[in-house]
Parts: sequence; C-alpha cells; structure tokens
Amino acid sequence: MDFQSFMEAVFNFENYSELLPLVRNSIWAGAVLGLLGGLIGTFVMMRDLAFAVHGIAELSFAGAAFALLVGANVVLGSLVGSVLAALVLGVMGIRARDRNSIIGVVMPFGLGLGILFLALYEGRAANKFGLLTGQIVSVDNVQLNLLAGCAVVVMAALALIWRPLTFASADPDLAEARGVPVRGLSILFMVLLGVSVALSIQVVGALLVLALLITPAAAALKVTSTPLLAVLLSIAFACVSVVGGILLALGGRIPISPYVTTISFAIYLGCRILGNRRSSARPARVRTAA
Repeated sequence: MDFQSFMEAVFNFENYSELLPLVRNSIWAGAVLGLLGGLIGTFVMMRDLAFAVHGIAELSFAGAAFALLVGANVVLGSLVGSVLAALVLGVMGIRARDRNSIIGVVMPFGLGLGILFLALYEGRAANKFGLLTGQIVSVDNVQLNLLAGCAVVVMAALALIWRPLTFASADPDLAEARGVPVRGLSILFMVLLGVSVALSIQVVGALLVLALLITPAAAALKVTSTPLLAVLLSIAFACVSVVGGILLALGGRIPISPYVTTISFAIYLGCRILGNRRSSARPARVRTAA
C-alpha cells in the first residue's frame, strides 16, 4: 500500500455530509461513554487499577464472545463477564500485590476463552473483529437507551459514595481506622468499573479499552492536582477522544479504535509536556524568589 492509498483509507470525506446524519445516535453514545470513562477513570488512577481494567476487559471479551457464539445479546454477555471479573478481583485482591497476581492469572484465561468462542463462531468475521477493535455504528434507539441507562446508574452510584471512596482511595489505612468500609467500597467500585469496561468495549474493543478509561484521567492528572478540575478535564479529554474518533472514523475504512487511541494519546502527550514544563519552571521561580 502506497502513501496515497493509506491516506484514502484513513481519511476520505467525499460523502461525509451524507453519512453524518446516520451516526447521530453513535455520537450521543460516544459522548455518554466519554462522560462515564472520564469520571470513573480518575478513581482508577487514584486506586492504581490500570492493570485491573485490562484484566476485566479480557473477561468481558470472553463473555461477549460467548454471547455471540450462542446467539445471545453481546452487550449483556460483555456485562456478565465484566461484573464476574470485577467481583473476583474485588473480593480476592484488596492489596495491590495480591490484585496484580490475580489479574495475571485471570487475564490470559479470559483471553483464551474469548479466542476459543470466536474460533467456534461461524458467523460474520466483522462481528469477531468488532469485539477486539470496537465498533459504534448503526446504534439504534434501544441500544442508546440501554447504554445511557447503565451509565446513569453507574454515575449515580459514584455520586452516592464519592466522599468515602475518595478518602479510601487516597489513604485506605487511615480510612479503615476511621471506620470507612474500605473493603465494601472496593468491591462496589470494582463492580461499577466492570460495568464501565463492558460499555467502553463497544467503542474501542477489548484490546484498547485503556485508551478510554485510563489515558484521559492520566492526562488530566499531569496538568492539575485539584480533584474537581482533574475530574472535569478527564471527562473533557475522554469526550473529545471518543466523539472525535467517531467523526474521523466516519470518513475512513478502518475501525474506530485507532482514531480514539490516537487522539487520546495526543492529548496525553500534550499534557505531559505541559506538566513537565511547569515542573521545571517551578524551581526556577523558587530560586528567583530566594
């Protein structure tokens, strides 16, 4: 493939104005997922659960692949797989060392199951590929309502446990000494994370879900240490990545995930450069003041 063919596959906006109205529901779905991913991603970073997101994604992939094999609802299968994985990690792995070892065991098992189910599936190859790389086209009203309903439930639960969860995430030992139910909060948050992972897989796929749940929050924390501002920036970065990825993917012939991940990485890179410049400028101001 030469450079011109590559650019035509990635960016081709000849019939863009005709295609744009067809993905209105997809854009709304992307905005909802960006809001959810940016919100919960902040707690994922605070609790050092980036590796857990990947582990949950593999079990979610296995659940979706099994649902595809037996002709069930793929979103429901993905949700079941994610919640089961989240419960296992929440109950068995409170401490980071225990949790990471459990994830290292569960993750390849889930990936192997998913590959087995896809190998047995005799339907369209696009359905198999979509579970790994994501697809968010032709979202109907029923799918959009289901997605929005699940996102509202997760965000409402987060709002109810926001203060104790923040305390337990910042200093779990002190929170436990103060009577905060750290273990219960950990399990509940893992379940909410599992639901978020399952929903996010519909956009970027099981392999690249970190770009939606991790990268925006990591970028926000590079430029601010204020909790509220970090959450707002994380949501903004996630929404820009998902909605921007959908709009760009509409003009190309490749899956949506490369667009989402590229935008997300570009935002992170910019925030990291800005954060490093601020850090290097701070000692210079201190020396000048002295």
